[in-house]
This record gives sequence, C-alpha cells and structure tokens, in this order.
Amino acid sequence: MRLYAVTDDRWLRGRTLAQAVEEAILGGATCIQLRDKGRSSDELRAQAEELLAVTRRYRVPLILNDDVEAAAACGADGVHLGQDDMDLSRARKLLGPDRIIGVSAHTVEEALAAEKSGADYLGAGAVFSTGTKQDTSVLPMERLRAICGAVSIPVAAIGGIGEENAARLAGSGIAGIAVVSAIFGAQDIRQAASRLTGLLQDVL
Repeated sequence: MRLYAVTDDRWLRGRTLAQAVEEAILGGATCIQLRDKGRSSDELRAQAEELLAVTRRYRVPLILNDDVEAAAACGADGVHLGQDDMDLSRARKLLGPDRIIGVSAHTVEEALAAEKSGADYLGAGAVFSTGTKQDTSVLPMERLRAICGAVSIPVAAIGGIGEENAARLAGSGIAGIAVVSAIFGAQDIRQAASRLTGLLQDVL
C-alpha cells in the first residue's frame, strides 16, 4: 500500500500501459491497480494479463478495479470495490480466501463495515480535490484520521495527491497513498514514482 499506482492510459505518450507500469514499479510503486471504466470485461482481462507479465516479474500485486469476474478469470492478485460495486462477501466467494479485496470508504461506518466483512485494505478519499474522478467531495483530514484509527487494516489515501501536498498527510495514520496522474501523468514516470517514494519517508 505504500505507493499504490492506479493506471490511466490517457498520458501514455507512445508507451504501452505495460511499459508505463514497469516504469512506475522501477520508481518504487509497491502495488498497481488497473482501472479503465471504458473497457469491456474481456478487454480488461486481456489488459490485465499483459500487466501481470510485468507485475509478477517484480513481485508487485496487481489489483483490478470493480470487475471481480475479470480478476478471477485472469488470476489477478485482487480487486478493489467501490460502495456501489459487488457485495464483498460475494466477491470473496468468487475470488477465494487468498486474493486481496480492497474497499473504498468515506466514513468511519463504511470503514468498519468493510473490515467486518473481510476487506484486506481500504481506500479513503478524495483527500484533496481531483480532476481524475468527477462528482467527488473532499474527505476532511479529521475524518481520514478517524477512519485510520477505527480499523486495524491498512488505509491508503487517494485523491489529488502529488509531490506538492503529500506531506500534509503526515500523522493521519495512513499506510500509503494511491495516485493516478502524479505518476502516470508525468513525463518521466519512473522519476515521478521515485520522488514520491522519497517523500513518503516523512509521511508514513
């Protein structure tokens, strides 16, 4: 969870997504989430299989966003579920006991419910304003601290995090940060990930 890189193929600049993901890992990304709302389940599965060839080489987990069936079919390491996605207990039955299941949480109540249902980690945000996802409200820092204090599973902060504001998350209790544009929107993906990795030494 330390540096959780969430993919976005809008900024590939001639690279394949697999090449971009490898650069992120070489820069220090410790977990990769494949997120692409525009792909069909079959397309997502095919893309995941390409990325797994990279992530397994470096022993970094690959998490799929939302699509439990695709995650089960391609052998991804886990899935991340939003509050409106598949029920966690059903996802666990499909994926089995050893796959990672993360859940988005915006309140202490959602965090506790997810932990009770067997979530392995939480994604909490958006901690800062972000243009990556529409219709998101900023999670107050006090609530982020409350969420981290209420559960025993790791919490990754997400939403608008970059080099300019990551330090503001110090003392919140998070286990890591999840970023999109701060890595994949950078001209030099590896360098961007490396700089964030360095900054996290004073945050976590």
